[in-house]
Amino acid sequence: MKITSLLLAAAACVTSAAMAQPPSLSLERIVADPPLAGRLPRQAEISPGGRWVSFLRPSQADSEVLELWAQPSAGGEPRKLVAAADLLAGAEQKLSEAEKMALERQRISQRGITGYQWCGQDDSALLFPLSGDLYLVRLTGDGPRAQRLTQSPDAPKQDPRCTPDGQRLAFVQGGNLMLLPLSGAATPQPLTSDGSDTVTWGLADFIAAEELARQRGFWWSRNGQALLALRVDESGVALKTRAQIFADRTAMTEQRYPAAGAANAKVTAFVIDAATGQRRELALPAGAEYIARAGWFADGTPWLQWFNRPQTRLTLTEFKAGADGAWQPHDITVETDPAWVEVHDDLIETPRGLLWSSEASGRRQLLLLDRTSGRRTPLTQQAEAVAHAVCVGERGVVFAGFGDLGKRQELYLQPLAGGPAQPLPGAAERQWRDAKADNACARLLVTRSAWGQPPALSLQTLGQTGAIALAGDAPSPDLAAYANQPQPLALMAADGRTPLNAFYFAARAAAGVRHPVIVMAYGGPGASTVNWAWGRDMALIAYWQQRGFGVLTLDTRGMAHRDRDFTRAHQAAFGKTEVADLFTAVRQLPRLVPSVDPARIGFFGWSYGGFLGARAMLDADTPFAAAVAVAPVTDWTLYDTAYTERYLGLPGTDGKAPNYASAHLPSRAALLSKPLLLVHGTADDNVLFEHTLRLVEALQNAGKTFDLQIYPGKAHGIAGRAARLHLYRTMDAFFERHLKTGH
Repeated sequence: MKITSLLLAAAACVTSAAMAQPPSLSLERIVADPPLAGRLPRQAEISPGGRWVSFLRPSQADSEVLELWAQPSAGGEPRKLVAAADLLAGAEQKLSEAEKMALERQRISQRGITGYQWCGQDDSALLFPLSGDLYLVRLTGDGPRAQRLTQSPDAPKQDPRCTPDGQRLAFVQGGNLMLLPLSGAATPQPLTSDGSDTVTWGLADFIAAEELARQRGFWWSRNGQALLALRVDESGVALKTRAQIFADRTAMTEQRYPAAGAANAKVTAFVIDAATGQRRELALPAGAEYIARAGWFADGTPWLQWFNRPQTRLTLTEFKAGADGAWQPHDITVETDPAWVEVHDDLIETPRGLLWSSEASGRRQLLLLDRTSGRRTPLTQQAEAVAHAVCVGERGVVFAGFGDLGKRQELYLQPLAGGPAQPLPGAAERQWRDAKADNACARLLVTRSAWGQPPALSLQTLGQTGAIALAGDAPSPDLAAYANQPQPLALMAADGRTPLNAFYFAARAAAGVRHPVIVMAYGGPGASTVNWAWGRDMALIAYWQQRGFGVLTLDTRGMAHRDRDFTRAHQAAFGKTEVADLFTAVRQLPRLVPSVDPARIGFFGWSYGGFLGARAMLDADTPFAAAVAVAPVTDWTLYDTAYTERYLGLPGTDGKAPNYASAHLPSRAALLSKPLLLVHGTADDNVLFEHTLRLVEALQNAGKTFDLQIYPGKAHGIAGRAARLHLYRTMDAFFERHLKTGH
């Protein structure tokens, strides 16, 4: 489950009594333009040859509209390459339902140019789709020149990809792969022909995009002569009719949604000759349920990474061309785990073998694989988990790794010959750094954020000190007034021995007066919310502080960035370990912060955090006085296969397997005894609106009163300034009513 919630943010502010009172912060200012954090670059990339840094930048007129910008890596001012308004000549931007769903998979809610890629390896052109057509921007000595490549906006083009030499591109239209030369007045030619409502070529299926972080479905070979393409057949997937309820209409949208225990899409892989269209299948065994990653080795060998259905086995398979032209599989390595294997992107060719990552040691580390024998040679020996590899070059492997129990992320250089890794220049105790690289792993595009400091970009040359700061609109001067240091708390999990990451933010209240607290937690696997990175919730928490609330953010067992034992706490159970940790931590809070009133502690959570919030209130032992649950999962048989089965297994034919029954919220409705606010967007295609409706019905049948707020036409993120402002006001009024003295 990807999180579009506020809770991916872990930044906030604490104001001590000795400090000057900051100016009053309103909810209107939190959602207004320009943003308090400034207009942050999005999707920043360093060009293949390292000459440019490209990024999407919010428009000065409207931060919800993205424009394509670039800045020379050698220095110089950033320049706007193109904006949607420049190309559409006043026409309204159009998106098909498939395009909207693809953007939702990537958690992109803005308009304008929402995605792009460098075309070819010579740093001279960028490619992007817009309103049904494709455009190319060439970087010339006379400035950027935009070129419209197609002229059929009513037939949307999805996921365009250039060949490595930049001479041709492929894209998906009507479910088929199309080929378009970039020279002359050529027209697109189909590479496949059986695309339909249920069959697509070259696109990520729902599960791959939503749960496996694979957003693409075809890959060019290094020489540009062939494509490795995935064919997705959804005919066996149950058809879900989803009502997109708007204020003035209801649109019925049919969606192939693979709910837990049901059939997945059938995904098969083919190598397609770009000149002839001839294709040959890359056959996988019957147990290959999910294709997690795919690509080509430098010698022209295609490879696939695939999971079995329980995701306890991840296999890396390459395919060698036989004498008869068929592709023969060879399993390079197999990763197993009795709970589940985590998906990753750590596969890079090096002079000493394939770079790979594994949790076999108890925490994720990098190793080298012999491609022929599968022999493993450990490489990194970090005290905490490796986050991911960035690149491999002459100087070694650049990777990101965790520290401070997962609260810090730093960049390191690891020699391929072995030995200790060294932090890159600029390392600090309380910050969060990540990087992307050019093809040579010589220049790094470093993103750095820290507590109260929004992400900033810089260009760093490996092996040299110093960095070139890159463009970004400065934060509002007001931001510094709210960005103070948090108070880390030493909280223990319910097992009495595992430390939990937690930050406390003091209420602005009179000395000696007990105050209420709002707890913000996610609780689910695959994410961490308590760390030293910048977070978008900072202003909201600052607002609650000035309203007299303390705020506690907490990561329970089962969440990310820790060792394997910590992250596997959800095995075969939702609503148990994380609830026990949450309750235990909340009961420790008054001892560590004596000014907290234990009778007035509230909860706010979104997505899995919404499930956690609702589950916490449907419990006779709850320590919470009130809770807000946004977009909660309430019945795990309604959620998708890959995510749910990874943790809970199969639900059984009746959907009542013990692991599912214990996490089923409607059956706990009679336990509600304190105020609960449920919030959901009616067009949510991730956690379907049906989840909240099922809980609502159960609560009504149990005779329970509760609050309900719905957002017509809104998806999982409830995006848009007006909707977000209304949500904040609703939560503010709810907590004011139920947590303040006298209520």
